[in-house]
Amino acid sequence: MTDMNSFDAESFCAALATRRIGRPTRFYERVGSTNDLAHAAARAGAAEGLVIVADEQTAGRGRLDRRWWAPPGAALLLSLLLRPDLPAERAGQLSMCLGLAAAEAIEQTTGLHIGLKWPNDLVYAGRKLGGLLAEAEFAGAQVQYAILGLGLNVNLDFDAPAVLAAAGLDDLRGRAASLAMLLGRPVDRIGLLAALLAAFEARYDRLLAGESPHLAWAARLDTLGQRVRVALRGGAHIGVATGVTPGGGLILADDDGAEHVVWAGDVAALRPAGPDNDA
Repeated sequence: MTDMNSFDAESFCAALATRRIGRPTRFYERVGSTNDLAHAAARAGAAEGLVIVADEQTAGRGRLDRRWWAPPGAALLLSLLLRPDLPAERAGQLSMCLGLAAAEAIEQTTGLHIGLKWPNDLVYAGRKLGGLLAEAEFAGAQVQYAILGLGLNVNLDFDAPAVLAAAGLDDLRGRAASLAMLLGRPVDRIGLLAALLAAFEARYDRLLAGESPHLAWAARLDTLGQRVRVALRGGAHIGVATGVTPGGGLILADDDGAEHVVWAGDVAALRPAGPDNDA
């Protein structure tokens, strides 16, 4: 599947309805990482609201420094620069706002109901549509600036064996999806990007006014209520995901009833324990 249009700055500016998010937006044909460019801009003094968008990334990364693959014209690849007046313990709520905004923008432009998988994935029917990568610099107990990165699969066929084999990513078949795959048609990336930035600005304004996105974010998490295994660098936790903390930690109830809070890790749903099932 190919994109129905390229990123055109004039068309995007006409579609953008925000006051400061995406003003300015810098478009690049090919970059290493949009997050890296946003960090460089932040350190050079760029103002809040800057958005970096790339048609292709050669060194895109997700959580745990994993590679993020997206061929030219197939995805939304972007990073936002924020300078919020927030304490460090609320920094995790910034990525909650972006996850919610992405889901809301997709619903607005396509009609698809999108779920979230803890901690930072967008999913549909168990298949991954995109992921977020939040990075921040702190000045004492305050956020100095934050970079929110998003990679969203828009116009790409993850069920095409030749495409995945050429990229060495055969394991993505059946696990990843794109909006075009779900809809059966290409999606306008410019309209989707404009809707996403508008939805994010609304969420961000409410966050800065003191409103937490915690409950709305929790309501979208497909992870909650499931028996899961969370793989950590030093081991794993297994239990039922019963909730999330206001800062974004996942609350797990283990088989002994004890609760654990984990802040990062890979989550996999497990079958319910029973006489014929291994948990």
